[in-house]
Amino acid sequence: MKFYSIRELTNEFNTTHRTLRYYEEIGLIHPTYTESGRRKYSQKDRTRLYLIQRGKYLGFNLQEIKEMIDLFTADQTGKKQLQKTIEYGNQKIVEIDEKVNELLQLKEEIRKMKSKLERNLLEI
Repeated sequence: MKFYSIRELTNEFNTTHRTLRYYEEIGLIHPTYTESGRRKYSQKDRTRLYLIQRGKYLGFNLQEIKEMIDLFTADQTGKKQLQKTIEYGNQKIVEIDEKVNELLQLKEEIRKMKSKLERNLLEI
């Protein structure tokens, strides 16, 4: 079985040692230790890091990511994990739609203000 050092994973995932230690503290990854006390990460930890980064990119918080990842351990069929991921995905879509609408409203307000300022400039 292949193991990875903290340096290898921080380089591969462009993250910090502190971040990996934090993920360990909150139970997202579970490294083992060498006799000298150095962390060694399994392929499972490496896969979890990939899923964490992917989840963060998609806007999920660490608690949501942890819940989704842990569900696979609880149900190896993956069904519960998929259901929860779909649920969280639906929530994210609603949040994104709300943000898009807010930005469109802001854009329209800026356009109106710009037009007004341009008219004022012409009158000067």
